[in-house]
Amino acid sequence: MGIATDIIMLVVAAFGCGLVMQRLGQPVILGYIVAGVLLGPNTGGLTVSNIHDIELLAEIGVALLLFALGLEFSLRDLRPVRYVALIGTPIQIVLTLGLGLALGAAFGLDWKQSLWLGAIGSLSSTMVILKTLMNQGWLGTLSSKVMIGMLIVQDLAVVPMMVVLPQLNDPAVGVPALGFAAVKAVVFLVVMLLLGTRLLPRLLKVVARLGSRELFLLAVTAIGLGVGYGTHMVGLSFAFGAFVAGMVLSESDFGHQALSDIVPLRDIFG
Repeated sequence: MGIATDIIMLVVAAFGCGLVMQRLGQPVILGYIVAGVLLGPNTGGLTVSNIHDIELLAEIGVALLLFALGLEFSLRDLRPVRYVALIGTPIQIVLTLGLGLALGAAFGLDWKQSLWLGAIGSLSSTMVILKTLMNQGWLGTLSSKVMIGMLIVQDLAVVPMMVVLPQLNDPAVGVPALGFAAVKAVVFLVVMLLLGTRLLPRLLKVVARLGSRELFLLAVTAIGLGVGYGTHMVGLSFAFGAFVAGMVLSESDFGHQALSDIVPLRDIFG
């Protein structure tokens, strides 16, 4: 059955391991991670055969998680932490890059490998952090808003990292590519703020008037994943685009309904 068998095994294993962790008083996401290890290629027994396909489904899970998070938040919620996110996160990334260089030198790596080590260490797992905040009931607190603001900036930082780091042997090639990526990011944000805030809520209003819950769910999912895919096509983060789409829809009259409809789909993919 291929991918269908893989999904069945993952869902069953995630349920069993998640249930055990819940009974032990641990975060449920630890059970999901254990299930992934047990079904991964590096352990014996049952193994997921289409790992790349599952990774793609997981990307959708992260996008839906951030889309739902965007529906719960608004630009007003993130405004109090903007300076921490915009100033503190770059400082954190630079310091972690420095730590990577120091660790790499200690282990005999060259400076390029050390820089990659620092870059990887400077980024956080969006899925793990948001799932933990949700399970602990901390979403909506000031500390969670700080963390979410930093996650957004880290998502944006992936773009220059992926442009510059592969071009370390020829920096002259990387500079124009970085400038082009920055232009695409600015254009996307401007389009979403100027057009998205007007068109997307209006589209949901038209669909809601049709009275079909299924069409409404499809419309919400299409907006979240569609905008995310659009950002992916221009070289930005898939999850970041979904988050921005969620924040745009959160300002509409149907934001709460969209959130309640998307939550079960978000949890399964997550």
